[in-house]
Amino acid sequence: MTVVAKTESSSRSLCAAAVQMTSTEDVAGNLASACQLVRVAARRGAQLVGLPENFAYLGSDRDHRLAIAEPLDPDRDGAGSFPGPILATMIALAREVGLHLLLGGFPERGQDAARIRNTAVLLGPDGDISARYRKIHLFDVDTPNGTRFRESEAIEAGGEVVVAPFPWGGLGLSICYDLRFPELYRRQSSAGARVLAVPSAFTAETGKDHWHTLLRARAIENQAFVLAPAQFGLHGGQRRSYGHALIVDPWGTVLAECGDHPGVAIADLDFQYQDDVRGRLPCLSHRRL
Repeated sequence: MTVVAKTESSSRSLCAAAVQMTSTEDVAGNLASACQLVRVAARRGAQLVGLPENFAYLGSDRDHRLAIAEPLDPDRDGAGSFPGPILATMIALAREVGLHLLLGGFPERGQDAARIRNTAVLLGPDGDISARYRKIHLFDVDTPNGTRFRESEAIEAGGEVVVAPFPWGGLGLSICYDLRFPELYRRQSSAGARVLAVPSAFTAETGKDHWHTLLRARAIENQAFVLAPAQFGLHGGQRRSYGHALIVDPWGTVLAECGDHPGVAIADLDFQYQDDVRGRLPCLSHRRL
């Protein structure tokens, strides 16, 4: 099933920001860092800010990750646990800065008591949840340096392709490992996505070879802007992320990038330019498969 955006673009440009941070097992410290970087982006004029995957927690302690998971809907029994402390902080932040805030990988409480959901949550300037996407493709991989990842052991996979309703047109939501599956983004562009969001915690081993190439390819083949917030650096143990948060235009040109440090990549997205690219090279309308 695809959740399709129904809104039309009401503006020809959007100032967007991709946050880069180094999250650890310190939830309070992570939230403080995220808030500080979002405020930096807001002061620079951002109207949409994306946080990376696992912005609130990134570590190896599976039990702790389960313990901090929060619901994205009020409890049916009225127990009063909604919103939890992570979501409440982010709702207050969105309202404070008055912009659209993408929580790149939120630890959502799942139906399975042993696993959580890795969920991208889009908050509006009023703090309300306007869209949510649960990561479809789970990272069960052995990296070149011997590090073993089995995300499916701790995460419930999602099943919906989501194009969020958004004042500037459709916003396609995805998370990290999804980037390797181009059919997801083709579904999103067919459903009206003008911007593709790819919040990530790409490993240092794979990122150095594949990150830029894959992001630019998704932008070029869908003639879409790509917003890719990123984790960077050592998170504890052997877990290290590549960084290089990017914003890419529909021609594949990198508009903004963070290097090897926490920060914010920020750029203006020109939708008239996107229309010109799609008009001059109408490959989306030339598809036969």
